[in-house]
Amino acid sequence: MAYSNIYFIGIGGIGMSAIARYYKFRGFSVGGYDRTPSPLTRELESQGIPVHYEDDPSRIPTRVEETLVVYTPAVPDDLKELQYVMENGYRVIKRSRMLGEIAEGQKCLAVAGTHGKTTTSTLIAHILTESKEGCTAFLGGISKNYGTNVLMSENNVVVAEADEFDRSFLQLYPDIAVITAMDADHLDIYGDLEHVQEAYRQFASQTSGSIVAKLGLPLDQDAFKARIYSYHFNDTRADFHAENISMDALGHYSFDLRHPGGLIPAIRVGTLGKLNVENSVAAAAVCLLHGTAEDAIRKAIGSFQGAKRRLDEQLNTRSVTYIDDYAHHPAELAAAITSIREMFPGRKITGIFQPHLYTRTRDFAPEFAQALSALDKLVLLPIYPAREEPIQGVSSGIIFEKVTAPEKILLEKEDLMDWLEKEPVDVLVTFGAGNIDRFIDPIRELLLARI
Repeated sequence: MAYSNIYFIGIGGIGMSAIARYYKFRGFSVGGYDRTPSPLTRELESQGIPVHYEDDPSRIPTRVEETLVVYTPAVPDDLKELQYVMENGYRVIKRSRMLGEIAEGQKCLAVAGTHGKTTTSTLIAHILTESKEGCTAFLGGISKNYGTNVLMSENNVVVAEADEFDRSFLQLYPDIAVITAMDADHLDIYGDLEHVQEAYRQFASQTSGSIVAKLGLPLDQDAFKARIYSYHFNDTRADFHAENISMDALGHYSFDLRHPGGLIPAIRVGTLGKLNVENSVAAAAVCLLHGTAEDAIRKAIGSFQGAKRRLDEQLNTRSVTYIDDYAHHPAELAAAITSIREMFPGRKITGIFQPHLYTRTRDFAPEFAQALSALDKLVLLPIYPAREEPIQGVSSGIIFEKVTAPEKILLEKEDLMDWLEKEPVDVLVTFGAGNIDRFIDPIRELLLARI
């Protein structure tokens, strides 16, 4: 690459910040713009990456021929900085294209799917790191083992979370790919489920070696050059599946992994829940196909602490439990709530949910209501808009009115902590992909004070 400067528009995003850290590590001059400060931008600044929060084209490096500009489609088209670089001769590419360029010429292990991809990709990266082989990894969440969303290595193995938003994952050509799910999502981009699945099949067609796909996904082996292997929590028809599954009193599972080459016995999952047994099966499948030793896989699954905001164990005692989860799609919510119900049978589960995007709320209100109705008590917050403008008639209320949980309440975000001060809780879960994460520390501190 002939550039010395890499400038990021939307540098505070989880994917953008990972690539910014990567190029800083590689010795480039890196900086960028984001709309608001966040823990991610503060971390970038602490590593010597300047970030500013005013839409100001004068902050962009002036040496056009030496500067590559990377942007995220989450920023608005009328952003002055984006318009400036488009009109003044800079090379400007999307984040997804940048990730594709990094992965070119390296062995790419990519994880796609409408849910489960952050945990699965983070676990693959952890297994490779713990095995001493190492990898460079671009993750869609913060690894709790390493406190970062990017891992660095000098070898040629790249682990990438392959995001379906804006068809970003079609910039990747993996050697081994995981597809965890092909549910309807991002219908503002795809229109309908058929086009979502068509994009996933295109992604699969770009995979050269092996595809590890959840059992039952609509993928026809004859359509792809890569060999398709199936995985499942415990279905014996799957090439990779768990056997002899047991759970301890605080929700941690152990299992034996059946795979085409034999059995890996006595794997204890370091993270909570049935969901993470299945994620562990998928990650182990990728690493076995890659050539990682069985014993290294077993040990790494046991030491894996998960990704922040993915069934994230904030507090777990017999009297009070608090879990935080990024779930923002009905299928994710349903799977998470089912896992939590199985982990803590007989306990009262209160869920706080912040819907993410007006379009997603509009498209899936009945499905959200059905998933949330499995709670004992629902606290529903207003929609987090992210990149979107309001849509007339679309609010949290269109979910709320259809929820049949025994107890439910609509709350403004600013009233949440006052409400919790007075509310006894048994198992509490916060859900959502917006700024509900700002409540995690205050909620944990409040509940700790009650023990």
